Amino acid sequence: MNSHNRTALRASTLVAGLLIPFYMYAANQAPPKKPEPQPPASQSVQPQVDKRTADAAQQKQRELVAEAQAAIAETEQALKALDEKRTRDALSALASATGTLELILARSPRLALAPVRTDVVTHDLLAKDDTIKAAVKEVRDRLRDGEVQKARQLMQGLASEVEFRTLNIPLETFPDAIKAITPLIDAGKTEEAKTALRTMLGTLVVTTDIVPLPKLRAEEQIKAAQALSEKANRSKEDNLKLAQSIAAARDQLRIAELLGYGDKKDYKPMYQQIDELEKKTAGGKSGVGWFDRIRQQLGAWLK
Repeated sequence: MNSHNRTALRASTLVAGLLIPFYMYAANQAPPKKPEPQPPASQSVQPQVDKRTADAAQQKQRELVAEAQAAIAETEQALKALDEKRTRDALSALASATGTLELILARSPRLALAPVRTDVVTHDLLAKDDTIKAAVKEVRDRLRDGEVQKARQLMQGLASEVEFRTLNIPLETFPDAIKAITPLIDAGKTEEAKTALRTMLGTLVVTTDIVPLPKLRAEEQIKAAQALSEKANRSKEDNLKLAQSIAAARDQLRIAELLGYGDKKDYKPMYQQIDELEKKTAGGKSGVGWFDRIRQQLGAWLK
């Protein structure tokens, strides 16, 4: 992925070639209409951010339940067989799906949701503080004036995050629903059985995990700054990069705060730590352990 060709608001597939495909979702365009220039320090950590997101997506893939995927495929095969009036094949597919789900429950009796597929959606808002403030103000003004739908359209663009959307089989209801369809087929009520199957497939549960991009970027900026801060006899270029990384981390926190990620009370101590780090590292000073506190704060933030 070329991190320099990102738009103001992007939707991108982060991992390909895995067992279950990832799908791209286009998000509605919202302010800013065009990406605003980002500081070099912010751009420099994008490869690390992309890698962390891809790693998280791969972990989600490893958590998928192969038997759950098979059960959905068998259920869809049953529906196709009914459409083609192959009732015996439909019954066989449903029996196989039932057995597959019973195997999942036998292995994991307490499992409520069996993950089938994970889709990754990235909303990347490349904007400056003032632009975000103006957009948030416009949303509030629209809501105050009762223009709820216009505010909703604007709100869709006020996000900078990666979403992991996982489709799950609800194991408490799905197996029984399959069993209830078999008598309909035996009784020749094919249309009722098809309707019941479609309804059942519509009960799959979507769970969403969100990772704010400002958090990832701030963490990577702090890592880069820490490496430079521990370097003795830094060059002028090193000192400039160190200062830029610390400033970029603060900018990312500010963006996260404006977009409403997390609790406001969490921001003040992190800003204070960043102010302290700027003082400690000024004038080419170096040391070890200076960044431990801010890294702990960032690690615990938005979990």
